[in-house]
Amino acid sequence: MRQSQPARREEYPDGERDVRTWVFKHRGLLLVPVALILVVWGRPSLRSAVIGLSVALIGEAIRMWAVGYAGTTTRADAVTAPQLVTAGPYAYVRNPLYIGNALIALGFWLAFSGDVPAATSLLMFVVVAAIVTAVYATIIPLEEDYLARTFGDTYEFYRRRVPRIVPLQRPLALHERQGSWDARVIWRAEIITIAYFVVMAGVIGIRLWLWPAK
Repeated sequence: MRQSQPARREEYPDGERDVRTWVFKHRGLLLVPVALILVVWGRPSLRSAVIGLSVALIGEAIRMWAVGYAGTTTRADAVTAPQLVTAGPYAYVRNPLYIGNALIALGFWLAFSGDVPAATSLLMFVVVAAIVTAVYATIIPLEEDYLARTFGDTYEFYRRRVPRIVPLQRPLALHERQGSWDARVIWRAEIITIAYFVVMAGVIGIRLWLWPAK
């Protein structure tokens, strides 16, 4: 029986790979400016806070769904994967964690945009979107390169069947899905994101209490 050949991977220059590895390792810190921009420039209203926090909660729910399948490797400083997870949200898109993060960022932008001029709100959105896009446009190809090298044709099949971000195709069939959801890893893997969420929600509450929208 003929053995399948490993999936072909794209080669990156050493300097480019070093940059991507550094960005991956520090991806959390690189997104801190997003929170600072919103806190410094933004001013929530009660309505914007309710809407924005609702969107952010949806994003966090997607993260918890994905982390329950992916496990604590989502907090690793280097790209790693003990197995190719294709179940749960990974049956619909290859990067559900980053969809969740984008929704969290969008939600907090909405929350902090309630009582600021439209121009300020737009500027905040552009800057926040640019930072989030730059970070994930850097690390997603790095992760894909690792998965292609590690899982070969299995990943290539998955890559062809499941879109990166937007779920425009049919999800994987049940018999093609691999992995199971484990609630026990949520607290260990999500403690930083949950803490960030609580702090940002607390800031919104304090701002509404001290400086209510007019």
